[in-house]
Amino acid sequence: MKYAYLIFFIFLVLISGCVNKTEKIDLTVVQEPGIVLNDSSVKAAIASVVSPKESYEYYDEMITYISQKLGWNIKIIQRRSYLEINDLIKNNEIDFAFVCSGAYIDGKSDFGMKILVAPVVNGNTTYNSFIIVNNNSNYTSLTDLRGKKFAFSDPLSNTGKFYPTYRLYLLHETPESFFGIDEQGRNNSFFTYSHDNSIIAVAEQIAEGAAVDSLVYEDMKETHPDVIAKTRIIETSPPFGIPPVVVSKDIDPFLENRLRNIFLNMDKDEEGKKILTMVKIERFINLNDSAYDSIREMRKQIQ
Repeated sequence: MKYAYLIFFIFLVLISGCVNKTEKIDLTVVQEPGIVLNDSSVKAAIASVVSPKESYEYYDEMITYISQKLGWNIKIIQRRSYLEINDLIKNNEIDFAFVCSGAYIDGKSDFGMKILVAPVVNGNTTYNSFIIVNNNSNYTSLTDLRGKKFAFSDPLSNTGKFYPTYRLYLLHETPESFFGIDEQGRNNSFFTYSHDNSIIAVAEQIAEGAAVDSLVYEDMKETHPDVIAKTRIIETSPPFGIPPVVVSKDIDPFLENRLRNIFLNMDKDEEGKKILTMVKIERFINLNDSAYDSIREMRKQIQ
């Protein structure tokens, strides 16, 4: 039922003529807890990297665990885009956040966002961008998608926007010039604001291609194998620094150290290990900012 709703909504947006340029498509409705003045809770922000409902469920047990270890109530603030999350951090309205690598380097440059910790997944602190197509198509590379409908995830997403834009830059193209417009004058590229929704769009042939986060794609192999079976990877990017947990440069040092220690020690007790296993993370580690230099270099080229 959930996928039927998403597919129907995307279809309505595409035929309605409301996408006149590379814009977001608001695929689902998500409750967005507000920021309350004088609220003493520690606030953690989550962007809807996967669909909003699943984003919340994915982090709920981890946040509960951190709250218990911290001895302080943690309120989850969920937003649809990385830009909204970055703005909350910039304005010191939240204490820590789960963001993508692209949002991190943007926040670091803009207002001094800091890495708190980074996850280790399958022994790695890197991930990739996958360019995917429908399994029934005959496309074999990104160049085959000229003039086709293409799904990006988020404007600040490294895997879902920066990398495919860089690939087009190397071809002396932009998303607008390469994917073009349809017969109604609408842009063939659009934002889903969710990696899993981009995957669904390709699986259901609403988009002919998409750029998605390898971590989300691999996770959906287990959680939604029927969807993944309808797709095929045609290109894999070089490895990039993995999406980190971040804080504001103005965070209280005591809180920053407490949070970091809790994350770094999650894998050392049974409850923490159980939660990490559930979210497919081995452990959290300290990761140097230089791990994201390759993304910075790539982004310089496309700006």
